[in-house]
Amino acid sequence: MFCEAEAWEAELLRRSDAEGDREARRARDSHEELNVFREALIPAAPVAVGLSLLALRCPVEEVFGVPDTPQECVGRGNAETHSLTRNGHLDFVGLQLDAAQRQVALEAMKQLREFEPRLVGPVLSGTATEHSEVQIHLFADRAESVAIKLMDAGIPHEVTERRVKMNAERVLAYPGVSFEIDDEPIEATVFPTDAIRQAPVSPVDGKPMRRANVSELEQLLKS
Repeated sequence: MFCEAEAWEAELLRRSDAEGDREARRARDSHEELNVFREALIPAAPVAVGLSLLALRCPVEEVFGVPDTPQECVGRGNAETHSLTRNGHLDFVGLQLDAAQRQVALEAMKQLREFEPRLVGPVLSGTATEHSEVQIHLFADRAESVAIKLMDAGIPHEVTERRVKMNAERVLAYPGVSFEIDDEPIEATVFPTDAIRQAPVSPVDGKPMRRANVSELEQLLKS
């Protein structure tokens, strides 16, 4: 009887060790699968990919038990999502797209150089997607002079109006023009000439909006 008990105990230990080995293999396989999936998300060369990769990453990482649950992703504000696209998980996204859109912006700004153009928004910050428009601020005593300039250059356009947040309490409406260069949509807002000294606040972090003139954009394209 003792021999049978010892044999049964040995069998239980063997099964326990086998089960432990299987658990260890499953954990190792899951970790390797996650690494393979992550590598698949990162292209060999920069490509134009939108922010939807962030939404994809959240449920995938939740399944494999690593940080960033869907609730954490949904809970991120504009500033934190913007930070992610610049300083971590999505830094590789849209590098070719950035260069292409900035080149179009530079061409538009040179066409409208007399209006002291400034590039703003996602194309400047590097967070643009293929659906983002190029946003430019222009400065003129008469907004219609911008439309006349586009007409003289043979560039079709539409007159628009854009509401701009100047500070926490003040939102003003300014005229603008919408047009395209190389099939890229451009939205230009026309401010009075003295408004060049005060940048509107950014919708991302509420701080004064970053703006780049022609020479600054040229330097950015070289970097």
